Amino acid sequence: MIPIEIPPNTVMLRGVGYDSNIYLFRDGEEGLIVDTGTGVYWHKYFEVFEREDYLRGLRRVIILSTHEHFDHVGGNRRFKEFFEKMGLEVSFAAHEVAAEILEKGDDYVILSYAYGRKFAPQRVDLFIKDKDVLRIGRKELIVFHTPGHTAGSVCIYEPKEKLLFTGDTLFKGSVGRTDLPTGDFKDLVTSLEKLEGIEVDIALPGHGRPILDWKKNLKDIQKYLGVIE
Repeated sequence: MIPIEIPPNTVMLRGVGYDSNIYLFRDGEEGLIVDTGTGVYWHKYFEVFEREDYLRGLRRVIILSTHEHFDHVGGNRRFKEFFEKMGLEVSFAAHEVAAEILEKGDDYVILSYAYGRKFAPQRVDLFIKDKDVLRIGRKELIVFHTPGHTAGSVCIYEPKEKLLFTGDTLFKGSVGRTDLPTGDFKDLVTSLEKLEGIEVDIALPGHGRPILDWKKNLKDIQKYLGVIE
């Protein structure tokens, strides 16, 4: 696995199998892990983290779930266990809607059964909501609640680097499906409108490659969805 480094703060690991992409954003002694995949290939990601020395000097990590689907949250426990063995302080974060679902282990929404797995209820430490700020070292990342793919979906924005983690809200040339539990097409359209006003140099989706042509990509998606001409 070859990591994609996005200077100065971010590393992208492309998801293996059904896994979401996994991101490490760090500043100083603090780090943010964005999504953890299904948990099946967790060891492959940590092999890269250790080989490339990306975790050196970390003391605190927040594991953030962009939404409540198993291909993004199934590795949460494995990641937490590994970090804690390293002596790091670990917290889980999710939007308050997604957090309630994860704490209940609501598989109707989480969909672990679709991957032949089980999801045990997990405690979430940080119930985040729209416009909340996550502080990672000296960096401040803004939470945007973007329901549509799921009710608890979020995008995370770092305004100085103009970096946006989009989860499954949108990808290069497409959007997350809205026909699964808690999905809603109208909500997704509204969420895309919310993202129009953000200046983005690079967007990092839950699956697929980075988005470098943010405005064109967003407009093309809206045309495809029939919400603009």
